[in-house]
Amino acid sequence: MTLRIGNASGFYGDRFDALRDMLTGGELDVLTGDYLAELTMLILARDRLKDPTAGYARTFLRQLEECLGLAHDRGVRLVTNAGGLNPAGLADAVRQLADRLGIPVRVAHVEGDDLTAAHPGSLAAHAYLGGFGITACLREGADIVVTGRVTDAALVTGPAAAHFGWWPGEYDRLAGAVVAGHVLECGAQATGGNYAFFRERQADCRRPGFPLAEIHPDGTCVITKHPGTGGFVDVGTVTAQLLYETAGARYPGPDVTARLDTVRLTQEAPDRVRIEGVRGEAPPPALKVGLNRLGGFRGEVTFVLTGLDIEAKAALVRRQMADALATSPPADIRWDLVRTDRPDADTEETASALLRLVVRDPDQETVGRTLSAAAVELALASYPGFHVLAPPGKGTPYGVFEDVYVPHGAVPHIAVLHDGRRVPVAPAHDTAVLDDVPEPVLPEPLPDGPGRRAPLGFIAGARSGDKGGNANVGVWARTDEAWRWLAHELTADRFRQLLPECRESKVTRHVLPNLRALNFVVDGILGQGVAAQHRFDPQAKALGEWLRSRHLDIPETLL
Repeated sequence: MTLRIGNASGFYGDRFDALRDMLTGGELDVLTGDYLAELTMLILARDRLKDPTAGYARTFLRQLEECLGLAHDRGVRLVTNAGGLNPAGLADAVRQLADRLGIPVRVAHVEGDDLTAAHPGSLAAHAYLGGFGITACLREGADIVVTGRVTDAALVTGPAAAHFGWWPGEYDRLAGAVVAGHVLECGAQATGGNYAFFRERQADCRRPGFPLAEIHPDGTCVITKHPGTGGFVDVGTVTAQLLYETAGARYPGPDVTARLDTVRLTQEAPDRVRIEGVRGEAPPPALKVGLNRLGGFRGEVTFVLTGLDIEAKAALVRRQMADALATSPPADIRWDLVRTDRPDADTEETASALLRLVVRDPDQETVGRTLSAAAVELALASYPGFHVLAPPGKGTPYGVFEDVYVPHGAVPHIAVLHDGRRVPVAPAHDTAVLDDVPEPVLPEPLPDGPGRRAPLGFIAGARSGDKGGNANVGVWARTDEAWRWLAHELTADRFRQLLPECRESKVTRHVLPNLRALNFVVDGILGQGVAAQHRFDPQAKALGEWLRSRHLDIPETLL
């Protein structure tokens, strides 16, 4: 009764041959592909503006050119959110491809997530649907299910519910599948990719394989990968992915709220991590809707400052640019001085610092031609050694992401079967407000003893990511002793001290003792979301690695 679900894509642009590798590398029942992210929805929306028949991930179609026959021959069902903004269009394209190749497959799709018409001014407004539309398609015999905006975990919960006969309300089983889906959704991040302790297994990290989950009828699972593929699966890689882009102990979704504080991980064997103990609760009373709209236009110029007097050179060009832009000042101006220079450097590049100017405005002319003229006209009249990395462009549009919430019943969740029948999917019957979980009891602190100044990353891993304008940083200890120290040392206040860019933000700390982990949510640090490119690292991908590089007084016994 075990269901083997694999993943072959963590984002739009992931490894092209992963679909073939997963189909040929070992046994599978279902193969999923996650192609969507907040930024991807904006990209697809702009595609659809140019061509109303577009709006889906074309990569998936190209992958099927060589892999559709493989999937059919091996009896592997495919479930993907590559439908993006146009799941019906992608489903039709897959049917045409199958007809051309002479492969008899039944293609269904899920729709109803598109709420753009109800949100004037947005390029795309899409509700995050659950997995039971996928379930309905599979129960009626679909070989391929194409969706639009569903939760990433729904790509796993839908097939699991179809296979095991689960129904809404079986919250513990569904929560187990949600956790499995969250581990799989980012592909190789669960098998050693982007892993804090990669140096310990560096040879394995050159080309990590993609993960799969062996799911059992009770919702427990084992995370593993195909034999002989690169990378590795251990408690650390699974912990890292569990913390990625999550927040507190409650992980809400349209079908169930999974309790991350109940997750238990066990290294069952090499490359096999068992997940069990997951408890589920009724989902929250509203569905999340992601809104993408154009925020205006963005221009950028990076001045190169070389050698001596870096600060004075930066001050001079800032005053000059302020004067030049004074008659038509952009709505938003941001300067960042990046000190990449070294004293007495033996190359010009390592003797240079970068001064980055980013401007935003509703008017493209202001961030384009006006900015370009102001910067270029300084070429012979500014600091010694003046040059820029590239001439400023004409200004590019940027997007803004925000989320709103609507009642479950406001979204027409529909499974469109392979024979054209349209099956409504009932909204969640029972819901529960997401109250805060009581603060768990912390472990006994380590006894006092000698310490040494060292990077936090010597004893703790981290992974970080984005959710709209917020960032999360998950930090975990690999031993019980390190956890006893970390749980007491790394408070929200200490987090702000270590990462000064977060000092003006609200920082919330969530404690997950079963994972020996702390999850920090930093409100607003990413501005209006990744497409707005508010900061140097717009998706907060490296925020956790910055934290690991900061020095604290760490007990000698841990080092």
